[in-house]
Amino acid sequence: MDNWSILKRLYRDYTKNFRYKILLSVFFSLIVAASTSGIAWLLDPAIKKLFVDKDQALLLLIPGFIILAFASKGISLYLARVVMIGVAHDVEAIIKYDMSKTLIKADSDYIDDKHSGKFISNITFDTSLITDLVSTVILNISKDSLTLIGLLAVMFFQNWKLALIAIIMIPLASFAAKNLGKRIGKVSTEAQIASGHLTTRLIEVFKNHKLIKIFQQEDQEKSKLQNNINTLRDKGKKIATVFVRATPIMETLTGIMIAALIYFAGKLMFSGELEINNFFSFLAAMMLAYQPVRSLATINIAIQSGISAARRILPIIDNKNEIAEKEDATNLKITNGDIEFKDVSFKYKNNDTQILNSINLKIIGGKMNALVGHSGAGKTTILNLIPRFFNSTKGDVFIDGQSIYELTVHSLRKNISLVSQDTTLFDDTIRNNIAYANPNATDEEIIKAAKNSFAHDFIEKLPNKYDSLIGEDGVRLSGGEKQRISIARAILKKTPIILLDEATSSLDAETEDKIQKGLNYLTKNKTTLVIAHRLSTILNSKKIFLIDKGKLIGEGTHKDLLDSSPIYKNFYEKQVRKD
Repeated sequence: MDNWSILKRLYRDYTKNFRYKILLSVFFSLIVAASTSGIAWLLDPAIKKLFVDKDQALLLLIPGFIILAFASKGISLYLARVVMIGVAHDVEAIIKYDMSKTLIKADSDYIDDKHSGKFISNITFDTSLITDLVSTVILNISKDSLTLIGLLAVMFFQNWKLALIAIIMIPLASFAAKNLGKRIGKVSTEAQIASGHLTTRLIEVFKNHKLIKIFQQEDQEKSKLQNNINTLRDKGKKIATVFVRATPIMETLTGIMIAALIYFAGKLMFSGELEINNFFSFLAAMMLAYQPVRSLATINIAIQSGISAARRILPIIDNKNEIAEKEDATNLKITNGDIEFKDVSFKYKNNDTQILNSINLKIIGGKMNALVGHSGAGKTTILNLIPRFFNSTKGDVFIDGQSIYELTVHSLRKNISLVSQDTTLFDDTIRNNIAYANPNATDEEIIKAAKNSFAHDFIEKLPNKYDSLIGEDGVRLSGGEKQRISIARAILKKTPIILLDEATSSLDAETEDKIQKGLNYLTKNKTTLVIAHRLSTILNSKKIFLIDKGKLIGEGTHKDLLDSSPIYKNFYEKQVRKD
């Protein structure tokens, strides 16, 4: 996408709705331009009438007009900036929301493909550059262009020959700024990458602070952070340096112009073509024109910086999910809750490794079913395909004869609960974490779910009971307590299909016994698919599927597999010896 297309896209999607506010800012900018031009023009009668003609009648009037001109300029500039600051922050909020909305709905592999720190940097660092593009560029283009036009009019009114000389400065300044703009776009991209690396490193440090301490890696992590900070600092210096490069260029050009104007003005005055009052009015207009010319010359730098940020932001907003539903998708209707995999294969995007190979299995509705196999065999992938966290690369998955790829994603996931070994909780109260499954649940329903997951007793011992804050990812709770909160959340959702991924892996023997009772309540008469390394938790499963290297190599009851599968028998005997 070229620069012009990006600017049109930003206008169409984000600033068009604020066009009336922008026009209001332009109106105030027009007053700024008129006031600035008026200040320069007033020097003509001020010098001629007061200092040459010594007209006392204008002694109060002209200074009064000058005060009025400066006051109107200051007030109008303030109002123009306030309006555009509001527009810029509104646009920034909309862009941040659009990015957040896309990321929340994005496919799991899209999120997994990039560290969260880089997405955070996009939302915080890049959107600020877009804000600068909207607030600074739009305001400066309107204000400075109108001001420059007004001042040029004053200059031409006073002496057209000198005005032509002054105009030469504009294309020279613009040419210099164009080259600086290209440089700033490149450095801005480098700064964003550095910002992403720093954010990523900070997240890793916060998340793994215990690991850092136990392995005594504080110094190494400080060194890594120092490198990230120094890199971002250097990029920031580069950006600032490129911005201020315009200063010596503009100062030099201004000096040349003033020298040339004084030289030619002197010749014109000697020949009688220019009077002293005209010259001072012209000189004032030209000096006042310095700021808008400089601002307009450096606008390209801000534009390039904003466009560079937009190139990183817009692809995130435009990301199209592969987990999409068809236009004629229907809602899932559960009868028995049977789940069937037909010739299903899977591999992750950008990875040629085949995770599942032609899996054919049928999960019995309303009963406990289990997946067994070594780590990395593909068990969790099978679970993830059912709620369409990923799409199979081949084959189909059916629930009560309905292809999940023909269903609405909402109705599919509405009927499924997941309890994983990687318990995910929010930095919120216990009440809100349980109610996340059903925000409209009553306190009685929440407490009942907690009791059935054996979480109620430990919750009641906390200082604030159900209103206790649990910290980031439940850091104030033990592994078993977090797991019980997760199970309570699944109970509250009341779905006909339950997926359990190592749901008891974080529990000691005493707690596991209680939790197993909670799981029995959760899964009673529900279609349940469970992954468990502890075979004691799945011995009563209606059907057990043995997975090895992405293939189904056996299925049946516990007794069937003991008799028919040496691999399963080996699994079981090792478990018995451990216990």
